[in-house]
Amino acid sequence: MTEPDWLPNTDDATSVPPHDREAEMAVLGSMLLSRSIIDSVTAIIASATDFYMPRHQTIYRVITDLYSRSRDPKIDTITVAAELLATGDITKIGGPAYLQALVASVPTVANATYYADIIRERAQLRAVLEATRRATARALVAASTAAEILDAAMADLQAAAAGTTPADIRLAVADRWMGFVDELEAGADPNALDTPWMDINEVVELKPGQLVTVGAATGGGKSLLGMNLAAHVALTRGKPALVASMEMGGSELMARLTAAEAGVVLDRLIRRKLDQSDWEKVFKAAPRLQNAHNFILDDSPNLTIGKIRARMRWMASQGNPPAIVVADYLQLMTPENAKANANRANEVAELSRGLKLLAMEFEIPVIALAQFNRGAAGRQPVVTDFKDSSAIEQDSNVIVLMHRPLNEDGTPDDERAGEIDLIVAKNRNGASGRIVPLIFQGHYARLRSMARSI
Repeated sequence: MTEPDWLPNTDDATSVPPHDREAEMAVLGSMLLSRSIIDSVTAIIASATDFYMPRHQTIYRVITDLYSRSRDPKIDTITVAAELLATGDITKIGGPAYLQALVASVPTVANATYYADIIRERAQLRAVLEATRRATARALVAASTAAEILDAAMADLQAAAAGTTPADIRLAVADRWMGFVDELEAGADPNALDTPWMDINEVVELKPGQLVTVGAATGGGKSLLGMNLAAHVALTRGKPALVASMEMGGSELMARLTAAEAGVVLDRLIRRKLDQSDWEKVFKAAPRLQNAHNFILDDSPNLTIGKIRARMRWMASQGNPPAIVVADYLQLMTPENAKANANRANEVAELSRGLKLLAMEFEIPVIALAQFNRGAAGRQPVVTDFKDSSAIEQDSNVIVLMHRPLNEDGTPDDERAGEIDLIVAKNRNGASGRIVPLIFQGHYARLRSMARSI
């Protein structure tokens, strides 16, 4: 009797990285049998790459994608097979029969978290082996100094140790209480971030796990706000920041950043037409920018949630886990496993939900910039003006709408020239409905607070 093609080859055990095929099969089979255990499993498994076998990674991604895509997901061998067929991966995992084999491999669904612990443990062992392999390779070729090689090895090992185990998870009120009291005594949430605008800080606080959506019309200043905010976190507060831009390339991003930090007219930077006084300002800002190793600008084409997650994990492996992520902008992002003739509203809803899950997974605020429908032009915007999807309103913890003041006839308001209103349309942790005016300095690619700048 011949064995199915999904059974592994009997390689020399010393040459095979640590893994447990039976545990991987049992976890995936349990997820196919019982939707109720998926949350428990994903709380242990850091990512699909915790699975050693590529086909198991693919199946895990499909199950978790289906699970996060809907508020009442249908997860079983039939729906997962249909999704794999749609993405062209069904043959890569061994066909529908392999999904049935996964289900048949489950001794009991009740032990799914125990099997997940085994998978996570083996994944960490593989990460340790990979970290030591890289350190050995660096040392053999003397690629860096001994101190630099040790620092890199420590960063790799810390990244390998990242991720929680059930023993690390502290959910009980008794476990949380003293930490909460410490926060009350400190007078502020130590994990929250501020913005560079004092006026906004009085209304909005950027907390871990939040999705903050900033909406504006085309050319309405959302990219400018996103860059100003990320620069404040990275350059002023000294915390790692990631800007994932689908709107602009790296050169344009750098021009905007330099304009805002150096006070040089943006058009001169873009056109490379600087005079002596401009160069003096650039040189003055140079030390601040040339040492900004914790400020990452990712202008990779066709950015997806998965690519942003990979970039965040890369930052963590370098010892700079991001404290904030800015995605510019939501409707330009590419959905995972995009399908021909797909409903764009559903795709944007999937992206919005994905960014929310990123914020919760990494416990940081994620700032999603989004564009309004054309119908919002010439009037004060509302939350229903977001282009392509109403799910943005549901997923966001905070929604800020940007609006340039106009007269009743739609012409610019001369009395408020150079101003822009930030409308806090939704704020789960504070007051909503507040309108905060800021100074709009588009020629310097920056916004300024009406109150005294910090």
